[in-house]
Amino acid sequence: MNKTKVYISNRQKDIKIPTGVRLLVRRCCNAALLSEKFPGDAEVSVSFLNNEQIRQLNAEYRGKDAPTDVLSFPLGENGVYDKNEETGAYTLGDIVISIPKAFEQAELYGHSLNREIGFLTVHSMLHLLGYDHEQGGLEALRMREKEEEIMKSLGLERDASYVMEK
Repeated sequence: MNKTKVYISNRQKDIKIPTGVRLLVRRCCNAALLSEKFPGDAEVSVSFLNNEQIRQLNAEYRGKDAPTDVLSFPLGENGVYDKNEETGAYTLGDIVISIPKAFEQAELYGHSLNREIGFLTVHSMLHLLGYDHEQGGLEALRMREKEEEIMKSLGLERDASYVMEK
C-alpha cells in the first residue's frame, strides 16, 4: 500500500475549521490516488484560505480578480512528478480551498459542508493528477464522472435533488 502525506494548514482566521475536516481531506486525497492507481508514495499540500486570500491568488495566477472556491497548483506535468529525496514520495502540488466559499456553496447546493469540501478536494486532486475541464467537452465529462465515482466511494455521493426551491 502506497503512503500519502497530506500537509494541511489553516491560513485564515474568519471561520473555525469544523472537527473532522482534516481527516476528510486526507481521505479524499487518498481516494483520488487509489482511484487513479497512482504508482508510488505521494505528498500534497492543502491550505484553507479566506475569500480575500484566494481572490489574490486567482488574480495573480489566472487573471481573474474574484474569489473562487478552490485552486490547484500542480507540480507535475504529463504524469511526471518531482520526488522528495528525503521521503521518496512524489510531490504532486498544492490545493487551496476557500472555507467561506465552501460554506456558501454547501448551503446553495443544499448538501453538507463535508460533501462540499470533499468535492473540492477530489476535484483539485484530479487537477494535480492531470485532469482538466477548462475546455469543456469530453475532458470535462471524464473529470466529472471520475469526481462522482470517487465521491461515491467515500460515501459522499451527490443527492438526487439539486433543484433549489424559489
